[in-house]
Amino acid sequence: MAAQRIVLYSLTTCAFCTATKKMLDDLSIEYQCIQADELSEGEREKVIEELKTLNPRCSFPTIVIENQVIVGYRVQEIKEKLGIRTEV
Repeated sequence: MAAQRIVLYSLTTCAFCTATKKMLDDLSIEYQCIQADELSEGEREKVIEELKTLNPRCSFPTIVIENQVIVGYRVQEIKEKLGIRTEV
């Protein structure tokens, strides 16, 4: 399976963002994490504008897997988009 481009928009103070990062790390999934609250003011404004095009509510976490956007800590949906099957 070819590697998918995954971008996680996150805040350092967000528990659901931390949980999403832990899940991706535990699954050994490579991803780019953009910590919005650690960026300089100019970079942060640019990232927020980019995020608004993906998620108009501009909430965190927002994860982009290829061109599909998932808003929130939605474990099952994230795993499905990654092609990971889990038993419920």
